[in-house]
Amino acid sequence: MSENRVKSRESGVKIKAAKKTPKKRDEQLAVKRSADSGTRLLQVPKRMWYNPLTWRNHPPVPQYRPLPKARKLFRASLGLLWQHKKLFGGIIVIYGLLNILLVRGLSGSSNLSDLKGTLDSVFHGVGGKLASSATSFVYLLGTSGSGNTATSGVYQSVLLIICSLAFIWALRQVLAKHQVRIRDSFYQGMYPLVPFLLLFLVIGLQLLPLVIGGGLYSTVISNGIAVHAYEKAFWLVLFIGLGLWSLRMITSSLFALYIVTLPDMTPLSALRSAKQLVYGRRLLIWRKLIYLPIILLILAAIIEFPLILFVTPLAAWVFFGLSMVALAVVHSYLYNLYRELL
Repeated sequence: MSENRVKSRESGVKIKAAKKTPKKRDEQLAVKRSADSGTRLLQVPKRMWYNPLTWRNHPPVPQYRPLPKARKLFRASLGLLWQHKKLFGGIIVIYGLLNILLVRGLSGSSNLSDLKGTLDSVFHGVGGKLASSATSFVYLLGTSGSGNTATSGVYQSVLLIICSLAFIWALRQVLAKHQVRIRDSFYQGMYPLVPFLLLFLVIGLQLLPLVIGGGLYSTVISNGIAVHAYEKAFWLVLFIGLGLWSLRMITSSLFALYIVTLPDMTPLSALRSAKQLVYGRRLLIWRKLIYLPIILLILAAIIEFPLILFVTPLAAWVFFGLSMVALAVVHSYLYNLYRELL
């Protein structure tokens, strides 16, 4: 107490005895801090039961440059692949051959032909032909990632990760105006494999709210636990809320997959950078992301419907080739969007 009195006398400020109220105690502490530092205190801060930095005063959204339209991004991604068609075409061919050898096998069209024959015997007329073609197309979509053996799923995941790293490395190099070869994409593009896998693990954890919400909703509906309309609406809203939570987290982690492939980049640093990248514009990014699967499905349907109607055995192989090309298109589109976000 004597030292405080000496300091207060030297600074010319008198400190009164503290009262029992919290407000007076805060004022006394503020005046004491001002007396110790020798500076004037303009306003005593008020007590708050929340943290204003995290709840009320969020950092202001920066003035971002407007993002291009989704259709322009899609055309730019296709143009980039076509401009370097030898490089990306070689990666696609390697990806397809490895899928045939390790995942798909050589008997991929027999099931579609049998299904088409069964549907044609049930549906008749022009409308029946269209219905059987649509059902066959949905069957192709559902079985696109399946294989003939128990280990096909493991091989599919390994090939997806390896070829994704090759595509990302090749995209970064061609946009930097570097001359690269196909083998360089697989040799030099594999160095961030461990951080890339760790980010895939993070994305899997971020999908847990969506999986839990879907499991709860299906259990409640299928077992008759939710009978009334308001009960079903409650569980549906819960499922949608958990799904949006997962989507919000994945929005930044998706671009962290491209950031983590930079030299000397750790997964945590990539996640922090990706969160800053999408801050304040997640809804706008969602619109760009939703456009991609919709346009790919429309293009695939335009190509596949005539083949299913007239050349059914060829339709399965054409769809397999389209799925191989789709991986390159997806990475080109997302990488162009990532560069626009910068």
